[in-house]
Formats: sequence, C-alpha cells, structure tokens
Amino acid sequence: MGRPVKEKSLTQQDVINAAIACLDKEGETALGVNRVARELGIKPPGIYKHVDGNTGLRRSVALAIWRSYLVECKQQTIGITEPRDLFRTAAIATRNFARSHPSRYAVMMQYQMRPTDAEEAEIIQESLQLFQKSLQLYELNDNALIDVMRMVNAAIYGFIMREQSELMTLNRSADESYEVMLDALIVAITHIQGNI
Repeated sequence: MGRPVKEKSLTQQDVINAAIACLDKEGETALGVNRVARELGIKPPGIYKHVDGNTGLRRSVALAIWRSYLVECKQQTIGITEPRDLFRTAAIATRNFARSHPSRYAVMMQYQMRPTDAEEAEIIQESLQLFQKSLQLYELNDNALIDVMRMVNAAIYGFIMREQSELMTLNRSADESYEVMLDALIVAITHIQGNI
C-alpha cells in the first residue's frame, strides 16, 4: 500500500486551520475555498468534502474563532469575582484579541449567529453566560439582558472598528477613551438594572 493521498487524510479541522492561517497572513480576502486549497496543496473539490463552499468555510472559521476567543476571555478572567473588574477584564481581553488578530476579529464579528442552529446556539449561550457572570446580571429579564448585551457589543465593536480603521485621530489616548467608555457602560448597565 502506498502513502495515503493528502486529500483522503484531510479533516475538517485541517481545513479550518489552513483557512485561519490564510486569514492571518492575507486578511479576509484569503478566506475562500480556492485559496485554502492552495494552502493545503490540494484541488478545491477536496475542500467541499469538509465544508459547504465559501459560505460553509466562513461559518466553520467564524465558529472556531468564537470558540478560541471565549477560551481566551475565560482564561483571563479566572479568579476575578468583582463584577466591574470582571467586565473590565473581559472588555480589555476583547480589545487585545482584536489587536492581535484583526482579521479573525472581523470575521467573527461579521458572522451572524443563528439561535436556531444548535452549534451556533451553544456559542451564543456560552457568550451570554460569560457576559451575565461578568456583570452579575442574573436578575435581568431576557429582554433587559439582550438590551444590555446589544449596547455593550455595539460600543466595544464600534470602538475597535474605528480604532482598527485608524479613525481615532484626535489628540487623546485611545486607551484612556476606552476606559472612559467602559466606565460609562457600567453606569448605563446599573441604570438598566435599577429600572427592571
């Protein structure tokens, strides 16, 4: 028996790892079946056995990035029990993740998670639990929790996107502005908690 053909020994994880490597090297435009096939040294049809075209590839990569991001956040918040410190640490971890992996962050944040998809729902729930834990938001009803999450996500994502686009040109430290924004978010969340 000869050596197995690379395409036959290929796994979905190999495809995802190669796609993330392309993403890190070349940015979002490299996230395609043809480019990943070249990275793996195979023909594009070999990829289709593991992902459903470019859409399936983007989904698999986005979910893998979400999982690694959540692991990083959890690792950086271990042992922190005070809600504001936990929130602050998670928010700083998010910004650091985006700085270290700008293309990964963009793919992760641009992928629309569907609560009707079991795999995606699991990531949504894990993210919600981390968020609830970080601010001790267990007493919020579902609508208030969604409102708070949307507000925080929009503020942090918007800040990071402007920063990555180099649109923060005024003479003020972005780090200081980020801290002020986090303080303001905590005040806004406290206000929402007081009105339920």
